Amino acid sequence: MEQRELGRTGHKSTVVTFGTAGIGRVEQDVADKAIERIIEHGVNHIDIAPSYGEAMERLAPWIPEIRDKVFLGSKTTVRTKREAWDEVRSIFRRLGVESFDLFQVHAVATMDDLDQVTAPCGALETLVEMREQGVTRWLGITGHGPEAPRVHLEALRRFDFDTIMFPLNAALHANPDYRRDADALLAEARSRNVGIQIIKSIARGGWGDHEREHTTWYDPHRDQDDIDRALWWLLSQDIHTAPSAGDVVLLPRVLDAAERFKPLSAERQDEIVQGQRPPLPEPRLGILPVA
Repeated sequence: MEQRELGRTGHKSTVVTFGTAGIGRVEQDVADKAIERIIEHGVNHIDIAPSYGEAMERLAPWIPEIRDKVFLGSKTTVRTKREAWDEVRSIFRRLGVESFDLFQVHAVATMDDLDQVTAPCGALETLVEMREQGVTRWLGITGHGPEAPRVHLEALRRFDFDTIMFPLNAALHANPDYRRDADALLAEARSRNVGIQIIKSIARGGWGDHEREHTTWYDPHRDQDDIDRALWWLLSQDIHTAPSAGDVVLLPRVLDAAERFKPLSAERQDEIVQGQRPPLPEPRLGILPVA
């Protein structure tokens, strides 16, 4: 699988990161198979969070074997410094690690979220202290939602984050407002050598009132050809890595697509965007109804 340098971190991350949300609500044997699979495919970057059910407990038995072989990122959704430190200590205990490569303020999707984490005694102060104490080397910000690119652009003006993580996919690219804001964020990130992690790579729309066929909160592409097109479109952009979808059934298809990736022409990329037909919109991402 192709590797790309994650901005100033210098780590050459595989183009697909193991997004562990998918193992947070399955039994250990199912999680074990997923972890074995990412190891077989050479995935060298793992993203985990305390909000992902029991993902930490599922990954913990593997830590002694894999910790020195992977770039490990985690995050916190709490907004104050004191609460963030409490959660950080809990994360260390649950996962059985002594340090992270990357730690991020998580789910910063609105300006109000950003104001909270960057305020005096906000969660960002915890991350800075973690870096000073040597328990993380790099600091990042994550978030999803229609405002995320604009919010993260402002975040980079307020603090010199090492990485960003936000949604982008072919369906979202069809939204002109989102595309404009995402392009501005990506340009700023590249100018600062910020690591670019992209989530929701295979989202095609929303579930609405329909029964969910997968554990992702958005409606994902599920056929191999559709996943190929979605992931190859994204990896043809100037980004670094994409956490896998939070569904263990889809994981093998995403890994397979990543291993067969070759950059697409600009014409083919446009065709993929124009071919997106979300069965239902997903306003929480910014995926619009079909015109």
